[in-house]
Order: sequence, then C-alpha cells, then structure tokens
Amino acid sequence: MGLQASMMPDTAAPAVRRPFYRLLYVQVLAAIALGALVGHLAPEFGAALKPLGDAFIKLVKMIIAPVIFVTVATGIAGMRDLKAVGSVAGKAFAYFLTFSTLALVIGLVVANVVRPGEGLGIDPASLDTAAVADYADKAEATTITGFLLGIIPDTLFSAVTDGQILQVLLVAILAGVAIAATRPASDLVTDVLASFGEVVFKLVHMLMKLAPIGAFGAMAFTIGEFGIGSLANLAALVATFYLTSLLFVLVVLGLVGWANGFSIFALIRYLREELLLVLGTSSSEAALPSLMEKMEMAGCRKAVVGLVVPTGYSFNLDGTNIYMTLAALFIAQAVGVELSLAEQLTLVLVAMISSKGAAGVTGSGFVILAATLSVVPGVPVAGMALILGIDRFMSECRALTNFIGNAVATIVVARWEGALDTDRLAAAMAGAPLPLEPEDIERHERSGPVSEEIAKVLEKQP
Repeated sequence: MGLQASMMPDTAAPAVRRPFYRLLYVQVLAAIALGALVGHLAPEFGAALKPLGDAFIKLVKMIIAPVIFVTVATGIAGMRDLKAVGSVAGKAFAYFLTFSTLALVIGLVVANVVRPGEGLGIDPASLDTAAVADYADKAEATTITGFLLGIIPDTLFSAVTDGQILQVLLVAILAGVAIAATRPASDLVTDVLASFGEVVFKLVHMLMKLAPIGAFGAMAFTIGEFGIGSLANLAALVATFYLTSLLFVLVVLGLVGWANGFSIFALIRYLREELLLVLGTSSSEAALPSLMEKMEMAGCRKAVVGLVVPTGYSFNLDGTNIYMTLAALFIAQAVGVELSLAEQLTLVLVAMISSKGAAGVTGSGFVILAATLSVVPGVPVAGMALILGIDRFMSECRALTNFIGNAVATIVVARWEGALDTDRLAAAMAGAPLPLEPEDIERHERSGPVSEEIAKVLEKQP
C-alpha cells in the first residue's frame, strides 16, 4: 500500500533506503505528537483544527466503496470454485462469533474483578439525560430486521454512491459470482475492473500522503476539546479498558497468531503505519484500504481479503465488545446497582445482537451501549452521561483493537481456507514484504480473447 511504499522492494533496481523523516509512519507519529502539543497549549486553536481530521477521513471514506467493490468482485471472479465463497464466509462468521463473544466475556470478567465504578456513589437522579437522549433514541429505532433490510441497496449503484460497506459488499459478491458464471464472455468486464482497480489503489496511495495532516488535526481537536484533565476523574475505567484491550491483543490474539504460524508482535510491526493512522484519527476506517492491500501482500488471497476485512468492520469488533460489557458494569457499579449473573449474561447476549444491528450507525458504540443497558431496568441509560466526556479517549483503543482483530481474522481464515501463501506471510512478518505481481493470478487464469491480447502485449515487453 501507499503506506508501506518505502518497504516495497523495487524489482527493477536495488532498493534505496529512504531517510527516516520520509517514512510515513514517522511523519504520522510526529503529527500525532505535534497535534497533542498544540491541543494542550492552545485548546481553542486545537479544537478549531477539527476540519483537518474530518476532511482526511472523508477523503478515505470516499475511496473505500470502490476499493471493496473492485477487490471483492475481481477476487471472486477469479475463483475456479464458487463454493469457496460460501466456505470463506462461513469460516469468517464462525471466527467472528467466537472471538466477539470471547471479547464480551473478558470485558465482563475484568469489570467484576477490578470493579472500576465501585465507590463512586452516583445518584441516578443527578445525571443529565439530555446528553444521551439521541443515542437512546437510535438504539430504540435499531432492529435486526431493519439492519438486514438495510444491507440491500435501493439500486445496483446506490450502494457505491452511498458508501455503505455492507451494501457494497453484497453488490460486489453478486457481481463477482455473475462474472465468474459467465466466463469467458465476461473477460472484458474482468479486465476493465482489474484495470480500474489499479487506478483506485493509485488514488489511495495519493490520499495516504495526507495522513500526517489528518492525524495532526484530529489529535489537536481531541486534546483541545476534551483536555487531558478530563481523564482524571475516570482514570480507573480508562486504565482498565486499555489494559484489558492490551491483554486481549497480546495474549488471546497472540495465541491465535502463534497457533497459525505468525507472531502478533511481527504483525503489529508490519501494520505500524496503519495503526498510527488509526490512533491519530480514532477511525479504523481510515486504514481500511491499506489493510486490504497489506493483507494481500502478506499472502492472503484477494477473495478472502475482500470478504473478511469489510465484514469484519461490522461483525468483528473485539475492542468495541470489550468496551460494551466493561462500560455497562462500570455504570451499574457507579450508581450502586449489583447485577446478578443472569442479568450479566443477558447483557452479553444483547450486546452481541445489538452490535450487529447498529453496525454502520453513527456513534454506534454508544448506540450499542444504550441498547444493552435498556434490558436491565435497574441500570439507568442516563448513566452513559458518566462516560460521555472520556469516550473519545477510549475510541482510539477500540479502533486499534478492532483493527488488529480484523487483521488476525483475515490471516486465520485464509489459512483455514488453504488460501495463504506462507512464504509471503513469512517475508511480511520479517519486515521485507514481497511486492504484488504486476498481473495477479486471477488475470493469468483467464482465457478470454481480451486477456489473450493483453498476454501477447506483455510477452513482447522486455
């Protein structure tokens, strides 16, 4: 990806080592530090820089739909056995369900052991219900049926224009299957999509050069608007959440990585540019296009990447799930409500279901939390106001955990499916990823007239 351009060896000439200040992850890290400093020293000015972060995230979201469509459609079109699509989807959802549930349970256990809200003695009557009313209303309006119908776009093209990830994924899967089923007559369509994909990813590379500016603006706004001091009152909750997420990544996902032939530390190092971008912008979507290409570079087949990564952004939210149960029990403890084991297990079940129904809803983290709290009458939904002020500081951790979780899921599902190039994976984990071939395997497998003409042209080139 553009983020790792400096890491990709040049096949035509020996790799030239770039000065460290030209490495994107160094630039993003410096931008985060500078943004935090500006926000702290000049809060009003820092808060006014919010449009910089918002503009960058909008630019990336602008290109997400084409990236997903091209990757998924061409990936499925190149699959010889369309049954593999269902196989990948089934294994992906099995993984998502297992580890999402595990994340919820871990959050529950930690909240009961650490008890970060104990002793606060908050009077529910003193809470500001207006501050969370909007989230509560959205939670009431969100249903599983509405979510499932929402996956279907109004038209074939509105999914791409509206930018709804799951809608784009559905259209891309159907298009890929239709293309594969009509080969070789559809070879021209496949070639056009593959060529369009080159343009799309070039555009992604160009946009990623703006990442330091976006990270600077977003971090300056966060610190300027909320201030480091806002963390003091609820430091126990923030520290507990960060520590729990860290243990989940290093221990749980670390064991998963070890069992599947890679180190979680090597994976984090490989994705350092993207992780810093997520940290700076508090948005895992900002790094979605880059993650898809890097996973392909790490040896995961294109079709697997195209299916697992986009769906993971809606269904594999490990960080969000830890936050759900931890925050729910924190609020209960803060207002002096003791929940029974049955009530806590109900919270887990509801959080699992509501997290799917609220996927794609703005402020979905709080929406899910509101839906989760609503099933336990003793815990006031207004208690969410307690953590509203620090939620922004926890969103970075949620996004980072979600991002790493989806990267791990992609490699694991690819391995289960027999669609993982272990040599590429080893090279990527060693810090020397192999560049993608100019012409991917799917194009070589085609036999239509257009593809043959392309092959002839390529053969004539020195």
